Amino acid sequence: MAALFGGLPLALGSGVGSELRRPLGITIVGGLIVSQFLTLYTTPVVYLFFDRLANRFPGHREHEAEQRAELFPSMEVETTR
Repeated sequence: MAALFGGLPLALGSGVGSELRRPLGITIVGGLIVSQFLTLYTTPVVYLFFDRLANRFPGHREHEAEQRAELFPSMEVETTR
């Protein structure tokens, strides 16, 4: 966010030499906005993909529950069999 605001004077500036700096500022600001939206979109999508992939292999979760029960016998852990 700070880098985006730091690039705004380059993108919006006027004055001597601004025609040389403006493309750089537009590129910086545009790239940061696009990368932010891609990150906010792809992170949940990848998480959901791996969650659904894990749901296809239910035996693995039972094995994890059994291991947790062995490590922490005082805690009640439900296993589905």
